[in-house]
Amino acid sequence: MPVRIHGIAIVFNVADIDRTERFYRDHLQIEFTRNTEEDGSVWLTTKLTEETELLVFKGDPQPGNTPIVVFGLPEGGIETLVESLAAAGVEIVTPVSEAPGGWSVDFRDPDGQIVSLYQSAEVPLKL
Repeated sequence: MPVRIHGIAIVFNVADIDRTERFYRDHLQIEFTRNTEEDGSVWLTTKLTEETELLVFKGDPQPGNTPIVVFGLPEGGIETLVESLAAAGVEIVTPVSEAPGGWSVDFRDPDGQIVSLYQSAEVPLKL
């Protein structure tokens, strides 16, 4: 019997839950739901798509051992967003570059994990 996958969860371990929540909210406009366990520990969750969730737990981040998360920019504006990230001191690993059918960029989050952005060539580079 084939396995049927109903959804995907991407899990990040981060050193500081609050810092991570601020970073993704302030730079990528991602809003998280805060979840509190009985022991008082907090973890974050957000739906990235109908079938994909991002889960964030306090732990030992290990950049390079976590999946590279690629966020799509359906409206475009990748260059505008990268300018904003760079102005805020975010490390840009790979500048805006051609990618199949569009453009991409890689940067590091506060724990050094690489995050990628992609946008179609059919939408504007700047908003």
